[in-house]
Amino acid sequence: MVSTRCARTMPLTFALAMSASAVFAQGPAGPKPAAPAPATRPPLLFKEVWREPPYEGERTDVNQRFTRYVVTNDRIEAKLYGTDSKVIRAAQHEGRIDLWTGMATSPVAVTLRDKRNYVDLTGLARLQWLVRTNAIHTLNPVVKLPDGTMLVGNRGISTDGEFMLVEVAFGGMKWFKLDPQKVVVLAPVENPDLSKVDEVGLVTLAPAGGHGIAGSANLSTVEL
Repeated sequence: MVSTRCARTMPLTFALAMSASAVFAQGPAGPKPAAPAPATRPPLLFKEVWREPPYEGERTDVNQRFTRYVVTNDRIEAKLYGTDSKVIRAAQHEGRIDLWTGMATSPVAVTLRDKRNYVDLTGLARLQWLVRTNAIHTLNPVVKLPDGTMLVGNRGISTDGEFMLVEVAFGGMKWFKLDPQKVVVLAPVENPDLSKVDEVGLVTLAPAGGHGIAGSANLSTVEL
């Protein structure tokens, strides 16, 4: 479910009495109440498949750094957080482009923002992201509320070096305030309102370790 940004809100029991001599008849039964409609997942809001930025010569950690060009969906804005988030690279793996955090010397977060709507992450809303984590690196869900507050959820994601499609359900999660500059965890936040969310994404709460099998994360195709 979404709310528009222009508004800035985007067993029935039967009693049967019987005796040895008589059965007491009941009056005509009324119509059964309609069963509630089963809960269904909201429709797909957006999908993002990254692309490489323009570059010359061989691919390097510098000439493939993230730029706005990497985002293919016109209605989506991707945002990076962390003191060293500028080094996040649009890298090629398994025939796809993904955002790779391996050269970041600080924790970093990647979020997506629908330019026209807030998103409703209550109920059966789900975030699906094709990701890979290396060397016990962990990803956590992160959201940004309309007032600018950033929150990180306690459900960690680790794929042990394999690309895996993970699904994040937001209900019942424990949330903590996140410093958007340093990307460090602060005080817990009880029962935040997730019916209007400005940005949603994933965060690594530790620096990466570089190339090879060192600690890092790859964020590939994403759907909400």
